[in-house]
Amino acid sequence: MWPFRRRRQQSGAVAGSEPGLVVDPAQGDPRARTLIDAMNGRDWRTARDVLTAATDPDTRAHLVASVGDVDGVQDWIGEWVDAEPDSTLPVLVRGCHAVFWAWQARGAQRAEHTGKDQFREFFRRLRFAENLLDEVVDRDPDDVTARAWLVMSSRGRQVDAVEAAGRFDEVVKRHPTHLLAHEQRLQYLCAKWFGSDEQMFEFAREATAAAPDGNLLPELVVVAHIEKWLSLPRGEDDEYISSPEVRAEIVAAAEKSILHPAFTPGFGWLPRANTFAMGLEKAGAFNAAGQVFDLLGDQVTEWPWQYCGNPVRAFVAGRDWVYENRD
Repeated sequence: MWPFRRRRQQSGAVAGSEPGLVVDPAQGDPRARTLIDAMNGRDWRTARDVLTAATDPDTRAHLVASVGDVDGVQDWIGEWVDAEPDSTLPVLVRGCHAVFWAWQARGAQRAEHTGKDQFREFFRRLRFAENLLDEVVDRDPDDVTARAWLVMSSRGRQVDAVEAAGRFDEVVKRHPTHLLAHEQRLQYLCAKWFGSDEQMFEFAREATAAAPDGNLLPELVVVAHIEKWLSLPRGEDDEYISSPEVRAEIVAAAEKSILHPAFTPGFGWLPRANTFAMGLEKAGAFNAAGQVFDLLGDQVTEWPWQYCGNPVRAFVAGRDWVYENRD
């Protein structure tokens, strides 16, 4: 999701490693594992079956995102498109993967550290991706996944504020709580992209207020505070995120979401739970953070811990620090 820049480990614990603890690209999800293996094996029939069975928009988004890092997809997926010309699914998968493919060409550095050739290839791949996603939407206007990925690509294509908002509105008109679309909309509204701190926080808070109890959307508040934390100079950053006001808001978001009795772990919950864990740990909300780490066990995800260094080491250090300081 590329929301943060890399940051040093901030907790008081010494960063170490945990034997046997690894980042699972499938996040412990057997359907995601089947899909990843199928895409790596160029087995489009199995991939089709997995995705066809995923009718829930958030589940499908989670599954499609899980294969974003599979290499070589663009080399062979035309076979699937040609084999099933009446289906929009292979076009959708090709277009969604091409958005990730574009970001791989660009890299994760800020613009001033990205070369002209990287940008040229980035824009070429993004245009290719959006053409495919537009084709899906033209053929099936209610395809929420295609519309969500157009929200994702809006930053890279540098679309204006009106069009970007319109893309998001078309998603939530069809699925009001679409998690990935909300996360990508938040990124567009960040000061480092095309918005401001005020726009970012307003969006996160409004989405959180409207979210049902036990929903994952309050994660947006945590992401917004981490974004702000990352934008501040050393010293001011920790003072900000551990302030009583920020700590209270992050805890309240967790209590409405992952710590609410109505919460049920579902597809895609692990990276969002890891985001809550990291935000609560940085804020010094040790008791709430401990509850989230209890839920997670050893289920570490690359995002967001990669922005504190090695994901496993950052996760373990954060968890140890929390467990040392919880009541």
